[in-house]
Amino acid sequence: MSTTPPAQSLTSATQPAPGEPASDDGAFGWLRALGPRGRRAFGGAFGGYALDSYDYFTLPLSMVALTAYFGLDNGQSGLFTTVTLVVSAIGGAVAGVLADRIGRVKALMITVITYAVFTVACGFAPNYETLLVFRALQGLGFGGEWAVGAILVAEYASAKHRGRTLGAIQSSWAVGWGLAVIVYTMVFSFFDDDLAWRVMFWTGALPALLVIWVRRSVEDAPEAAAAREKSAERGSFAAIFRPGTATAPGLLRTTVFAVLLSTGVQGGYYTLATWVPTYLKTERGLSVVGTGGYLTFLISGAFIGYLTGGYLTDRLGRRRNIWLFAVLSALCILAYANIPSGANTLLLVLGFPLGFCMSAIFSGFGSFLSELYPSAVRGTGQGFTYNTGRAVGAVFPTTVGFLADSWGVGGALIFGAIGYGLAAVALFGLPETRGKELV
Repeated sequence: MSTTPPAQSLTSATQPAPGEPASDDGAFGWLRALGPRGRRAFGGAFGGYALDSYDYFTLPLSMVALTAYFGLDNGQSGLFTTVTLVVSAIGGAVAGVLADRIGRVKALMITVITYAVFTVACGFAPNYETLLVFRALQGLGFGGEWAVGAILVAEYASAKHRGRTLGAIQSSWAVGWGLAVIVYTMVFSFFDDDLAWRVMFWTGALPALLVIWVRRSVEDAPEAAAAREKSAERGSFAAIFRPGTATAPGLLRTTVFAVLLSTGVQGGYYTLATWVPTYLKTERGLSVVGTGGYLTFLISGAFIGYLTGGYLTDRLGRRRNIWLFAVLSALCILAYANIPSGANTLLLVLGFPLGFCMSAIFSGFGSFLSELYPSAVRGTGQGFTYNTGRAVGAVFPTTVGFLADSWGVGGALIFGAIGYGLAAVALFGLPETRGKELV
């Protein structure tokens, strides 16, 4: 028997405060519709995900220096990303359960503290094995932050604007990525490579400041929290794997296809995020400053892609938006990896659509996964599917690392296009959820 309140009970959390415009139309109508508490939740989730991104990219940007310092081959370098993403599946699943049992905000703070502490620890690693362990432990927090923050904001957002609201949260990944590139350019310009990579990791302490603000200012959406508290299945793994019956729909089919979708999208994305900086430096011969300039085009495209994808996921629907950009992302990878030697201007220009497409596909994820699960297991379902997909998708960067020895990094990047093809196929097993109220 359902213990959740009717759909309309969630609307009070998004009512405008006295003196605010009542309309939720216009370019920033989605932000007004969140209300004061929802906007604080948005700020906490946006900052958490931006700094999550910053801490993640300290490794790919430092990869060339790390490879030289520890004498690593491409396979060992790719393993850094794989262990981070595999362990993130554990962290994401645990964080999802915690979000359902102790609340979204408390779980958010735990994830941010975890990834900050172990990112800093990476800077003190004396050898490859220790760095690998610290990077794996960083994945515990890295895996949980997005799922928890996305759910926190999704439960404040109206059905009308949920896609673009969560798309705006996704755009913070590009903000953190851009900040990491700026710091990377400065650090590697002022320090020798043997010290610079350590300094990059030490700057990962920044998220600790965010935790202080979140603790004082952010709270869970009251109506969603009340619905969750009433359910006996709160935070239950068994519930998301329960098959359907003739009288009651189950969540097993949803969970299986959501994992496949997440695997495909993240396999393609992390292939690019991990290996493009190395590709630019080793095969295109770019300097530190030159690499930063090329990544600026990629990141600018990513930021606009997140925002555009959020808008389109409300207009086209969740499934159509993801399908469209899965196809376009695969085509962009093929084009980017086959640019002729010496055509670096074309490489620069193509970075924008590549970043745009591979990011726009993510904009629908926060709303889509949140809408696939009821409140009592929303954290568990979203945390498990997103991060299991991330862990399985982690095989892609490592595969590229091993293939790069014979194919070259540029040729091996094509493997990422396979991931986007898998994502397109997975959509056939999932329903359209646009306009769904979160109960």
